[in-house]
Amino acid sequence: MLILLGKALFCERLKCKESLIWPAFLLIPFIPIFMGAGNYLNNLSILQSEWYSYWTQATLFYTTFFFAPLIGVYCAFLWRYENFNRCRNLLFTHPVPYPVIYLSKLLLVCLLSLMTQAWFALLFFLSGKLIGLEGLPPTDICIWILRGTLGAMVIASLQFFIASETASFATPIALGLIGGITGLLAANSSLGIFWPYAQMLLGMNSNKSEDILGQKDILFLLLTVFYSIGIYLVAVHREGKNG
Repeated sequence: MLILLGKALFCERLKCKESLIWPAFLLIPFIPIFMGAGNYLNNLSILQSEWYSYWTQATLFYTTFFFAPLIGVYCAFLWRYENFNRCRNLLFTHPVPYPVIYLSKLLLVCLLSLMTQAWFALLFFLSGKLIGLEGLPPTDICIWILRGTLGAMVIASLQFFIASETASFATPIALGLIGGITGLLAANSSLGIFWPYAQMLLGMNSNKSEDILGQKDILFLLLTVFYSIGIYLVAVHREGKNG
């Protein structure tokens, strides 16, 4: 099974070569960084906590408006070939089981999500130095980045499931944007931790300089694992019935 998964993952990686995934990966994270930096510099009289204040501005735009749609772009591209000329039907004629094919695609999306998080973190640090912030980001922010990455895996799983259910390239992108906005709204409620699209925003502590999860770290971790595995099982079960 591991050999099949490795071969499937290799094939999926080849599909990413010379695709628009990489320009999107490199360029889109610059937008929330520019917006966050501009907002921070225009409100220095109010935002006086330096790295913490800049973090609230950059991550608010990133987690709400850009990350989920960007993952939607990744997912849409990975399903694009299967959506041409009913190529998706050929998946069920291959000797590789569908759960393996699905998992290989999902793992690639999760890897891209992890790389996106790392790229955003690097841009945040470099831009912070450019706008005059002293020293290094506090340890809390480093922890929030790692914690937010767990929430990012939930969004990646959900966005990939949406992309697997539709042949439309734009649908996962549009629903990602809607999901990000609903995540912001849910994060401000007492039950927001249970909304999948709020997981990343809460994990990264977006728009807050104090830890909004408080003592809910274990619950947050359990929910990210539950959603990620649960979405995969539902997706494979649905496609198995359809196939």
